[in-house]
Amino acid sequence: MATAYQNLSEYDFDSVPNASEMNIGIVVAEWNKGITEKLLEGACNTLERHGVKTDNIIVRRVPGSVELTFGAKRLAESRDLDAVIILGCVVRGDTPHFDYVCDSVTNGLTELNLMYDIPFIFGLLTTENMQQAEDRAGGKYGNKGDEAAVTAIKMVDFSCKV
Repeated sequence: MATAYQNLSEYDFDSVPNASEMNIGIVVAEWNKGITEKLLEGACNTLERHGVKTDNIIVRRVPGSVELTFGAKRLAESRDLDAVIILGCVVRGDTPHFDYVCDSVTNGLTELNLMYDIPFIFGLLTTENMQQAEDRAGGKYGNKGDEAAVTAIKMVDFSCKV
């Protein structure tokens, strides 16, 4: 749903399962660091609010958004994780680079979700301008990092029940 109709940080707290036994990996792009660090802060705070121990949140950084899928794959292979969240921010420019980056990350994450038995969560902002990114990294539309963390917890719970 468009964030103009739903705040990314608003959700029913009681609908999120207890996450005290979960191990969550987060891979964060360094590109657009002012945005991605806010996304990371939101994700970590939300995970901790739902019981994930600080020591069970493994954060790794990669240079840019295209590298997120490789980073997520390597993190999943090197740790015993229940889910991996990717966080990045791509802002449209004057060239088609935006489309290639967004397609690469989307397709790569879809592949990882099909290859592995843990969920890989899409926390990539794809915006037209920096203001839209700021609005979704703790601004007027909430924080995409919060949404990604809630999604990770719910998907881990889902995986345990099927």
